[in-house]
Amino acid sequence: MQNMLVPPTEQELETGFQSPFVIMNAGVFPCNRQTEGMTSSTSIAVSFKRREMVILGTQYAGEMKKGVFTIMNYLMPLMPKRDLPPADRALPLHASANIGPDNDVSIFFGLSGTGKTTLSADPKRELIGDDEHVWHPKGVFNIEGGCYAKTIGLTREKEPEIYDAIRFGSVLENVVFDESSGKVDYDDVSITENTRVAYPLKYIPNARIPAKVEHHPKQIILLTCDAFGVLPPISKLTKDQVMYHFISGYTAKVAGTEEGVKEPEATFSACFGAPFLVWHPFVYAEMLAAKLDKYGASAYLVNTGWVGGPYGTGSRCSLKYTRQLIDAIHDGTLESLPDSEWEEMPVFGLMMPKSGIKSVPREVLR
Repeated sequence: MQNMLVPPTEQELETGFQSPFVIMNAGVFPCNRQTEGMTSSTSIAVSFKRREMVILGTQYAGEMKKGVFTIMNYLMPLMPKRDLPPADRALPLHASANIGPDNDVSIFFGLSGTGKTTLSADPKRELIGDDEHVWHPKGVFNIEGGCYAKTIGLTREKEPEIYDAIRFGSVLENVVFDESSGKVDYDDVSITENTRVAYPLKYIPNARIPAKVEHHPKQIILLTCDAFGVLPPISKLTKDQVMYHFISGYTAKVAGTEEGVKEPEATFSACFGAPFLVWHPFVYAEMLAAKLDKYGASAYLVNTGWVGGPYGTGSRCSLKYTRQLIDAIHDGTLESLPDSEWEEMPVFGLMMPKSGIKSVPREVLR
């Protein structure tokens, strides 16, 4: 947690922590399954009145950071005043964020396994954060002070920024390593496929520190991992479609995102973060719609999942192609396409490019 949260200044410790929120992690101790309403030996219990959180029966370190995110999902929509219009209140986002040279902020919504951390670590843009943010009346800030990245199959060639962030001070979780040399085998998933590394934001060379910007998002990117080969790699969204996909939060659980998942299976998670929501999903959706109306950000749905057929037939869209599509959003390539260069996808009504984008061939974009 020293890596994952923003460390307070000495002045903040003196003036701002009179009644702190305390997390008690007893992960090796199972909860009592005989308790009414308890369905497993794992529980994460929160009391906003007592300002306490108790974690039982899970040694997954991510529960602590997601616990903090849950607290922020309660507090932020009430800020700076709960009676303000939706566009003027603070909206917590289960999303990564970065900013370009022209101060254009991009927000990447997505569930675990869709590419939030990987795609937001862009050498051409400054990283604000990889998972939890707040869009408030003056801009965007990162709730966290670090990143929590998957390491399964990690190589410097595929993800150089993340690979090079693994150094003294980083914390590796669930990985297998050679005890004599200390070398980590990122392909070994004998413990779990959910291998992770937690590192401070400053370990990313182009990170924005402090992780806050006084600019509003220009691009909203909804990430999904479609295992059925139906959704195109990229499509342009109307405001109504943004709200539909935000509320439905569709993706496929893939190996390494949840215990017991060996093959992709469809899942829906409201606002791309249902387990962490405190208010009704409509509260967050209403705020997002109001902010899109006020600031006019363009929006895209990016499928980092399977193309050319479903899992077992097609193949997962290559990271190289996905990065080029993200580049096409950022450099204005897609924004400059005339309406005649887009065509509507049957059934879902998504607008897909008619031609190849950069070096991504047309057949991949279908």
